[in-house]
Amino acid sequence: MKKKRILSGMRPTGKLHLGHLVGALGNWAVLQDDYECFFMVADWHALMSEYVNPSKMKEYVIDNVVDWISCGVSVDKSAIFVQSDVGAHLDLFAILSCLVPLGWLQRCPTYKEQLRELKQKEITTYGFLGYPVLQAADILIYQAECVPIGEDQLPHLELTREIARRFNSLYKTKVLRDPQPLLTSFPRFLGLDGRKMSKSYDNCIYLSDSKDLVKKKTMSMITDPKRIKLTDNGHPDKCNVCSYYKVFAPELKEEVAKKCSHAEIGCTDCKRKIGDILIERLSPIQEKRNKLLSDKQQILDIINKGNKKANQLTSAILADVKKAMGL
Repeated sequence: MKKKRILSGMRPTGKLHLGHLVGALGNWAVLQDDYECFFMVADWHALMSEYVNPSKMKEYVIDNVVDWISCGVSVDKSAIFVQSDVGAHLDLFAILSCLVPLGWLQRCPTYKEQLRELKQKEITTYGFLGYPVLQAADILIYQAECVPIGEDQLPHLELTREIARRFNSLYKTKVLRDPQPLLTSFPRFLGLDGRKMSKSYDNCIYLSDSKDLVKKKTMSMITDPKRIKLTDNGHPDKCNVCSYYKVFAPELKEEVAKKCSHAEIGCTDCKRKIGDILIERLSPIQEKRNKLLSDKQQILDIINKGNKKANQLTSAILADVKKAMGL
């Protein structure tokens, strides 16, 4: 039976951290066994927020792909490619930009959220407003049947579906497929300070962090604010450190929660133990990272192979799009 196709990607705006591992990479590794997967380094999307200083993007492209493979994305099962190396993305983006009403973009919750989250950057630009159209083009140019997303991203996918339906209606065709959501549940996972894990907040543990740095960062984590003394009973449901146990050591979460709530373990010991667990979890990933980084040409070859596969598929679909329009 032919596998359904998936398109997913990440912006190369920095090094990847535990949030990426928990929120996407672990899921990608599982999905590739059952789906035909295209995983995209979304550098055009990154440029929309990093246009002032894009000089490090090339470095992050390589670094991110290395992390993907180190976390279980298989070069034999999935196509790994760079968005800007596949010209059909911008071709379809330009076409769709002609038929998407401004009102659809201005009410997009993703756009509003990004304006709030990236308020330190000047992103009230023409390109950033059109960000959802490029995302739609990314999905539609692969005729992806499914898109792995969380519930909070459903409005964006619905916009993609609206764009596809508008195109098909205008040109009396079915060339653009109506993509379906592949809902994934992400565990509650926050940064060291209890906020969303983000490099802009400087509250991340990166996949490439050394053992000493992981220890230092975990020891700095904010714990239960109501637990002042060692003898005070803790509130594990309010403690960010305890949430890390749920993700990385679920077999210990009940024991840790019980000891915390009965003041049988101190916050310092609790943080030290989760630090050791994270180091153990990251160790095989970092071993693979170091091996891959020792031969960067190998990574470039993997990307070129993925680019070729992506170009072959999208060129054919773009030709069908133009034919439907009479171009």
